[in-house]
Amino acid sequence: MGQLIGKLMSICGKQEHRVIIVGLDNAGKTSIPYQFLKNEVVPTCPTICSNVEKIVLQKTHFFMGDIGGEEALRSAWNTYSSSAEFIILVIDSTARDRLLTTLSELCKMLAHEALDASILIFANKQDVKDSMTTVEISQFLTLSAMKDHPWHMSHQGCCALTGERLPAGLQCMQSWATVN
Repeated sequence: MGQLIGKLMSICGKQEHRVIIVGLDNAGKTSIPYQFLKNEVVPTCPTICSNVEKIVLQKTHFFMGDIGGEEALRSAWNTYSSSAEFIILVIDSTARDRLLTTLSELCKMLAHEALDASILIFANKQDVKDSMTTVEISQFLTLSAMKDHPWHMSHQGCCALTGERLPAGLQCMQSWATVN
């Protein structure tokens, strides 16, 4: 039934997609949808549960829910990801010491049998001196071994505060949506 509704909406020229944004606390998850909505930095505080915003790119509507990244909230990621078409994983490129935790959380998500989403990975905070490159992050996370889910990482990473390279990620999701 959901596929029928999706096809009818695409025929009518409007597509809607459910997206969740996950990542460890302070990675920049909340800044991303606000950058699209307001094109500015919005003061944020730790997300307690989730924020949902609608982002429109041409005729494609992305309902983005950013989910808190605190350790106590990460167990809820699978609940939200099982009904999402897209997952945006935001990585703080300056937090080398937390990359192992990010890898562990990503593996837990990928192991969840109800997961049927494409994954977009943003290497955030690329504007900060000595941040990890996307190549370093990709190698550490062994992304080349991820065969079950399509994924994409912007080659130069992104900066959620300025919006640099964020639109390319949305365009990537939009192209995935038209293929499926």
